[in-house]
Amino acid sequence: MQPTTTTADTTTATTTTADPAATDPAATEPAPARLRLGERIMAAVNRDPLTVPHAVRHDAVLAVCTAALAAALALLVDHGRTPDALGWTLLLAAHVPLAWRRRRPLLVLLLALVTVVPYHALDYSHAAPVAGSMVALYSVASTSTPRRTLVIGTLIIGTTLTLNALTNPDGFVELVRITGWVVAVLVFGVDVRFYRQYVAAIVERAERAERTREEEARRRVAEERLRIARDLHDLLAHSITLIGVQTSVAAHVLAADPERLDRETVAKALDDIAETCRTARGELRTTLEVLRDNGSGDARGPLAGIDGVPDLVEAARSSGARVEHEVRVGDAVPPAVGAAVYRLVQEALTNVVRHAGPEPAVRVDLREADGVLRLSVVDDGTGPTPGGVPGFGLVGMRERARSVGGTLDAGPREGGGYQVTATLPLGAATPATREGTG
Repeated sequence: MQPTTTTADTTTATTTTADPAATDPAATEPAPARLRLGERIMAAVNRDPLTVPHAVRHDAVLAVCTAALAAALALLVDHGRTPDALGWTLLLAAHVPLAWRRRRPLLVLLLALVTVVPYHALDYSHAAPVAGSMVALYSVASTSTPRRTLVIGTLIIGTTLTLNALTNPDGFVELVRITGWVVAVLVFGVDVRFYRQYVAAIVERAERAERTREEEARRRVAEERLRIARDLHDLLAHSITLIGVQTSVAAHVLAADPERLDRETVAKALDDIAETCRTARGELRTTLEVLRDNGSGDARGPLAGIDGVPDLVEAARSSGARVEHEVRVGDAVPPAVGAAVYRLVQEALTNVVRHAGPEPAVRVDLREADGVLRLSVVDDGTGPTPGGVPGFGLVGMRERARSVGGTLDAGPREGGGYQVTATLPLGAATPATREGTG
């Protein structure tokens, strides 16, 4: 009994291992929901008949079914004589072109007429080829222009009326019935064509709107990345430059005369370095909070504006620059313009401290005139070193000015030194002004 039990266990294990659901992850995925019959019919109607896949195969099946229906009608309906060998040949030959009705609808209709006209003229069963003829006629109407459909319908009706008048002069009711069927099929085909064009237009508009939304999203992402790059550049370049200058001052004091160490100067330089680090850390934290987008309403905090310009002046003075500044602006400065002014002054003073040489004289002039804000930062230094590696400072300054609708120019002065000027547009400003000099 033991071998039998072992065999059964082995068989069970083999069966379990061979289970496709256990070895194929795709087998465990739920099958896609099948469309209901009405949805499948509407999907078939909405599709462009000229681009539908497997068109010839589907139309060949339709041709076979239509031919079978025609054969049944020829045998069962007593409306004309039963086809003989010639009649069956003409009847079946009229359905063969239907396999290519979507590829060459007009040619298929002409080939069908070539066989259907002599079939009716020989007075075979008139009901048999009606279904195939209507399919060919519908194919032309649903794929051709309305003008071509009207011309073809007129020719078909004229031919049918002529043929019916010759074969059945007294059949007025039959005449009206045939004309009504032809007109109905043509109108239905044209209506389907217009409906497909309407659906295609809706889909195209939806796709265009989606592309527009994607492009807008990409543009906003690019603008945000550019803004963050400018903020990080202005923040880090300014802070690192000040720290470098203040560290050089401390190192110079320590190395100049170790016997008579000026502890007060060293302590001040170190305090300035610590203050610069704290300010940079705070601004960097604000920028990182924006990047994290943690959803807090005040994550960014108030934007640095014109009120922060004196702090920038004091920081430049602590680095050895002799700075004078004058601010004459209205109270109603937009926050974005104020932030742009702050960053422009910050980058301009950073460049002065970095490139203008020891103890440069700088003048910062900010005033409002004719609805615009005019900024000027002028120094008497040597300016950037010719042939040096270009940075992103001036590029960022111009981009920042353009971001609020303004312009910026920067370059050497004729009498020596360097000058940065910017013109930033304002909204309605009040006459009140605030001034500061130093």
